[in-house]
This record gives sequence, structure tokens and C-alpha cells, in this order.
Amino acid sequence: MNNKILLVEDDNNLGFVIQDQLSIKGHQIDLFIDGATALENFKTNEYDLCILDVMLPKLDGFSLAKEIRSLNKNVPILFLSAKSMTEDRIEGFKVGGDDYLTKPFSMEELELRIDALLRRVLQKSTNTKEKIIQIGDYQFSPENFKLTHPNFSKTLTRKEAEILTILSSSLNQVIEKEYILENVWKKNDYFVGRSLDVFVTKLRKYLSKDDRIQISNIHGIGFNLQIKK
Repeated sequence: MNNKILLVEDDNNLGFVIQDQLSIKGHQIDLFIDGATALENFKTNEYDLCILDVMLPKLDGFSLAKEIRSLNKNVPILFLSAKSMTEDRIEGFKVGGDDYLTKPFSMEELELRIDALLRRVLQKSTNTKEKIIQIGDYQFSPENFKLTHPNFSKTLTRKEAEILTILSSSLNQVIEKEYILENVWKKNDYFVGRSLDVFVTKLRKYLSKDDRIQISNIHGIGFNLQIKK
């Protein structure tokens, strides 16, 4: 598993028990007993999860969570607290917490909460994985405007990327010129039509490393991106 976890707990006995149990499960645990020291450590390390006691010396758990959220908006934060009042739970979520566990608790419940938070992060990371479109020998990332070939790499302009995204999403199909103009320029007139021709010429040049790739101009209709066999 080997996840790196920041644990901040001023009760030495409880802190060591949690550290030992989670280490047995394969996690790497950095244990601190006050919020200020933990914050300084967070600034120079990357963590997969933060477990914060609410009542801490020097910097309480809620204040620590605010500081952590200002530095990292995504790392999961799990609060541990002897306070079970609804107001305290609400405050925990308001400052950026993802879960709230009331003391006393069982190690099994803590481990289940940790597993759920880490799965959520993994799922989110998988869902937001960079989309790559294969165009012949090229790889194209619409999000990063990056077009790469074994012998070529180019960061496209936004409009170049938008045009190539439209063409590559409908390989071997004719895309009407008006459709591209309306989606890229949000208007359709002579001048932007001429601009589109210029951008297509540039894309042909960028894609010229693979001679199977062809962007055809279908007169009076639009463009067709083809990969010849």
C-alpha cells in the first residue's frame, strides 16, 4: 500500500498506537504532537492523507487544516476528536475536512475510514487522467495542447488544438467548415473562414512526419482528417 500519512496527535499513547497499527498495514506514518511543527513539515513533504486531532497545542486541528488547504486543495483530511457535538463536526467540514471520527474509536473503523478516503482519491485521479488521442504516429493531448511524434514535439495554440480536437474526434469523416467556425471562433464570416484555412495549413505541416495523415479540403463543405492505410 505504502501511502504516506501525516498524523498529528498530542496524546502520545494514542499516537504511537495509531502509528504502529497503520505501519503494520503498510503505510508510512509521520507522527507529530503539535500543529505548528506538523505544518512546517507539511510544507516540505508530500502526503497522501492527513489525520489531525482537533485539540492540539500551538496550532489547533481546525487551524492546521485551513493552512493545509491553502497549500493543497486535494489531500484528504480526517479529523480525530473527543468532541461529538454537531457544531464541531460542521466546523471540521467547513475548514476543509473530508471525514470526522469521534474518540474513542476502534482501529478497525479508523482503517476503514482511511481506506475509503484513499480509494476516493485514487478514483478521482483515474477519472481525471490525461486524455490522449492517437493520430497515426502522433499522440495528441487536447488538455495540454501537446502534439508529439517520435521525431517531433509541438505545443499548439488554443485554436490549433481546438481545430485538431474536432477533426481527430471524427477521423475519416467530413466536418463542415461552419461547424468548426461556430465552435472555435463562435462566429462565421469571411475573415474567420480565411483564418481557419491558415490554421489547417499549419496543422498539415505539424502532421507531415507521418505521410499517412492527410487533411483534405472538401470544396464548399469542410475538412476531412484521414489516416491512410
